[in-house]
This record gives sequence, C-alpha cells and structure tokens, in this order.
Amino acid sequence: MATEASKENRSVTHMDHQKKRVTVSSKRQISIPKEFYDDLNIKNEIIMEKINDNLVIKPADYDNYEDFTEEILHDLIAEGYPKDELVDKLKERKQKMQPALDRLIADTDSEESMTIDRLFTDDAED
Repeated sequence: MATEASKENRSVTHMDHQKKRVTVSSKRQISIPKEFYDDLNIKNEIIMEKINDNLVIKPADYDNYEDFTEEILHDLIAEGYPKDELVDKLKERKQKMQPALDRLIADTDSEESMTIDRLFTDDAED
C-alpha cells in the first residue's frame, strides 16, 4: 500500500498530458508544481474554471478574449480621436469590455436579442 507522501509525489506523463497529485491546505491553498508553472510561463495570476466535476487552471494570459486592444485602437483612430486622447479613450473602452462580456454570457440563455448599444451600456444607464 502506498504511503500518503508517495501518493502526493506520483505523476503521470503522456505526450501533452501531464497529471500530478497535489495537496490542498486547510486554507484551500494549492501549490502548482514547478515544472507546470515553468512550462506554462505562469505569472502572478491564473484563470480557474469549474467545468462539471473538473477544475481547470490556465495561465491568466491564456484567454486573450478579454484583450481587444488592437481592435479598439483601430476603431478609435477610425473615429478620428486625436493622439492626446487615444490613451484615455482606450482605457475607457477597455473598462467596458468585461461588463459587456459578462452581460453577453448572462444573456445567452435569454431569447431576447441584444444590440451592440445595449451590450456596451453601463449598468447605471439600464
């Protein structure tokens, strides 16, 4: 019978699939194995998802769907904003992205169609 320590250190590796058992502390904390951390180039944040009975951890920069910087910048230039206003306008629009994505996700169950204007409206304006 394997001891608890040997269970924790067991790992399985198959091509691009690596699996390792890690401990969860009494404060619900885990440590990402160094080789996973290094291989995935994890910085100071991760994305953690619960999908059915699975917990998926990804580097925070894995989901680039939240970053539309280039597209927003192209739009601002096309809209004629002067250089000295571009940074402020870019920040303003990027701040509206996550709430808009959250509304879009929440409304996927709704039969009502959503307009672009409604998607990017502040909650206070609703």
